[in-house]
Amino acid sequence: MRAIWFISQIALFGIIASRMINIPQYFQYYVSGLSVMTLYSAAVFIGFDIYEEAEHGVFEYLLSLPVSRRQLVLGRSIGGGLRSFIYVGPLIVISLYVIGSINPLNFLVTLFSLFLFSFGVSGMSIAIAVMIKSSDRFDILMGVLDALIVRLSTAMYPLAYVQQANPLYGGIASFNPVTFAADLFRWGTGIESTFFTLQNPLLPFLGVVAFFSLFTLLGVTIYERMIEGGGWQ
Repeated sequence: MRAIWFISQIALFGIIASRMINIPQYFQYYVSGLSVMTLYSAAVFIGFDIYEEAEHGVFEYLLSLPVSRRQLVLGRSIGGGLRSFIYVGPLIVISLYVIGSINPLNFLVTLFSLFLFSFGVSGMSIAIAVMIKSSDRFDILMGVLDALIVRLSTAMYPLAYVQQANPLYGGIASFNPVTFAADLFRWGTGIESTFFTLQNPLLPFLGVVAFFSLFTLLGVTIYERMIEGGGWQ
């Protein structure tokens, strides 16, 4: 379903919006942001796996294995990020074909940044899941966060337009991890325009690293402490 959604967004919304909005290379801009949006959505799904494991008693089995809690949780976080990246990989290839350009050296840095971004999102999803311990509440909260985090970023619209619409929105978008990942993706593919030329890729890269470090650490710490807490719904 995500693959169908991704392709339909390119074929329908991307083409229509690019003809309605007078921004040079907006179609390529939107396709690159769509790839990051899809990666974010896939990485968040690890939280739902946590509830499924609790429902089917997988937690008890995992806790009986001869590994430490920290190793178990860290492996879960890394596995969730890696799985989401592998899943979105073919869709990224499609987006690269549609964009039609790439800077090989820059894109290697971009891929590494997207790895870290997916790990960070997985850590965030795990931390929220084990704190809430309710699949219904988690579903609602992640839907709200998805609407806020994705739309208050440069995934769909250049930062200049977001700031023009509302300075507060522009301030949030400037420090949004989705913005960092989307801008690095465009930098790696060589997309440039008056409205979205990335002058210094080091700043968004450091933003992705900080996001990865913070939420991977939080996810591991909170999961390790609450994995045996019970009360899963």
